[in-house]
Amino acid sequence: MLFKVALSFLFAASAAATACNGNAALCSRQWSNVTQIGTHDSAFVGILPTDNQYESLTAQLNAGIRFLQGQTHIKNGALEMCHTTCTEEDAGTLVSYLTTVTTWMAANPNEVITLLLTNGDSAAVSLFGAAMQSSGLSAYAYTPPSQLAMSDWPTLQELIDNDTRLVMFLDYGANTADVPYILDEFSYFFETEFDETDSTFSSCALNRPAGSSGADLMMIVNHFLDLDIFGILIPDNAADAKTNAATGTGSIGAQADLCISTWGRSPNFILVDDFNVGNVFAAQNTLNHL
Repeated sequence: MLFKVALSFLFAASAAATACNGNAALCSRQWSNVTQIGTHDSAFVGILPTDNQYESLTAQLNAGIRFLQGQTHIKNGALEMCHTTCTEEDAGTLVSYLTTVTTWMAANPNEVITLLLTNGDSAAVSLFGAAMQSSGLSAYAYTPPSQLAMSDWPTLQELIDNDTRLVMFLDYGANTADVPYILDEFSYFFETEFDETDSTFSSCALNRPAGSSGADLMMIVNHFLDLDIFGILIPDNAADAKTNAATGTGSIGAQADLCISTWGRSPNFILVDDFNVGNVFAAQNTLNHL
């Protein structure tokens, strides 16, 4: 009996060690061939109308989120995690945010994280590079050898083996000649409409980049619902359970199915508010055929 218990323990430990982003079946998948739920405005945590998540950044990662999105603005010459403006909501410095990610990645060596930052004040990419270095996160950053097609990306296991487990994008202002691991979002992705007020999410049309056909670009689906209060958009928290459901009208699964029928492929990333409400990981597993 003791032998069987020990053998079972060793098998479980071995399985955990070979898992990639929580599942061994993902290890051989290319990074570009995995659907991941992401936290929209991951830094803005709380219950105010300007907040988009209930759980802290570390709690998001502990729960299984592997795609983080956040807004940045300049305050007193430094990059801050600010919602629209730093007057509206300031969640602290970008360096502090990135350091939290660094600490978590150091403790979780089999995890690949994707980070998308917005550059609301058109800051120089060198400021983002400096924040990455100060936080230590640059040590984990993946630098592509060239512009990669969807079929050219390494597998999760390759990223883990090389300890280049952080894939980073900037929506505007990226320049790989200056900071080679900060990649231009719209050279790799298109996005669907954001600030959606249609609770059925009845479209998977390309919204950005303007003029693109979407060909050869990966897909980010903005699946978070807003309320329009006299022209002011705020998160529709009351609808989270339905919006973040795996199936049903207005659910992650329903919009993902629409995207598959529209584009002939699954979304790469799906951004949600309040990820802990609903059943986002069930939807993620279904899309990954797990």
